[in-house]
Amino acid sequence: MPSSLHMSSDEFRQHGYAVIDWIADYLRDVERHPVLSPVRPGEIRDALPKSPPREGEPFEQMLQDVDDLILPGITHWQSPRFFGFFPANTSGPSILGDLLASGLGVQGMLWATSPACTEVETLVLDWLVEMLGLPERFRSTSSGGGVLQDTASSASLCALLAARERATEFASNERGSGVAPLVAYTSNQAHSSIEKAMKIAGLGRENLRLIDVDEHFAMRPDALDDAIRADLDAGRVPCFVCATVGTTSSNGMDPVRAIGAVCAAHGIWLHVDAAMSGTAALCEEFRVLQDGLELADSYCFNPHKWMFTNFDCDCFYVADRATLIRTLSILPEYLKNAATESGAVFDYRDWHVPLGRRFRALKLWFVIRHYGHAGLQALVREHVALAQAFASWVRADERFELVVPPPLNLVCVRLRAGDEATTDLVERLNATGRIYLTPTRLGGRAVIRVSIGGTQTERRHVEEAWRLMRAMADAVLV
Repeated sequence: MPSSLHMSSDEFRQHGYAVIDWIADYLRDVERHPVLSPVRPGEIRDALPKSPPREGEPFEQMLQDVDDLILPGITHWQSPRFFGFFPANTSGPSILGDLLASGLGVQGMLWATSPACTEVETLVLDWLVEMLGLPERFRSTSSGGGVLQDTASSASLCALLAARERATEFASNERGSGVAPLVAYTSNQAHSSIEKAMKIAGLGRENLRLIDVDEHFAMRPDALDDAIRADLDAGRVPCFVCATVGTTSSNGMDPVRAIGAVCAAHGIWLHVDAAMSGTAALCEEFRVLQDGLELADSYCFNPHKWMFTNFDCDCFYVADRATLIRTLSILPEYLKNAATESGAVFDYRDWHVPLGRRFRALKLWFVIRHYGHAGLQALVREHVALAQAFASWVRADERFELVVPPPLNLVCVRLRAGDEATTDLVERLNATGRIYLTPTRLGGRAVIRVSIGGTQTERRHVEEAWRLMRAMADAVLV
């Protein structure tokens, strides 16, 4: 292939500077864009060429098309006025770390394929054990350890697979997934990824028990114990429980210690999913929310939600790495090497479903080194304080009600006028382009979620959101 077809080093440098300038300007000015993309379905595709170019095009034209064609179709997750779903906050050091990882182009499936990729990852995950106050059994120097996955969904799937294998003493590797009527449990507020994992693992949606919750939307340990006993009496095999530290709809906090005691009594794998809220444990005062975590077999949280690390980056820990590795390890001839055979290294391809893996740890390493533990703590505390202030404003306005006291940075609010008015309000607010919120239902009632945690979100943005919500409520309630 003619070398002239490739981008030269000088061209790459020139265009790279342009892209960095573009990103810097975008993040500086993101507040000026409508938060929610206003385009209609198919509008972006219709604006793009129907066929690929025959010849290469100038990079300048590509970047111009990003402005003209792509940007209108972006919902701006990095806007300080984005309060929907959950934070997906990136940051300068994370972007630069990801850029370096892309430039290195590492395929880190084995220690031997890039030792630094593996060893930096192990180090960073051990750092986080200390920073978050996690159980020592999750350190790589113990029987457990951590690995970076793409998302909490993948981490939960791996935990379920390991639990399945442990419950059947690894017999399913030989006989298939139907060796026993295995049953799993989670709350009726847990993330839908648990249901999806049951399907992927071959256990079936019908074998997932959704456990009732209390008035704070947290799993009831007594209801869990009753469900387990009922399955045991019916000849089924309980194998997996997923507790949630911060449910998606309400930020409900399952009582990990009490759930762990139930799991220990029945010999069941306990996985704890703290996808967004796990970041709060950077601060000692919030670690009470993960009390009992030493009883868990596995744990995960997402730095790509609230720890200023761009997607994708999930930290997945296990107390017994041998079980996870036996569950997922396959060693064909072409992957054998002296380092692996020595047993002295981690081959992270045995810790998750994919064989291939990127150098995800680099961006997380950059984030921790840039902000430091103290800096990250300060930002988390600021976001929680803003959420608590917002909740106090809601309590003071007789038109609104706080659906559940917010433990951290998610506020759930509704109009006392009812479901129709609440739904009308959130739709009107999002249509303004000045704010983005997401609805849910709790206890059968319509609710508006206000998720506070953006990298650039300041008190003025939260105050503006409340002013807009109050003004729009006037229009809804006339």
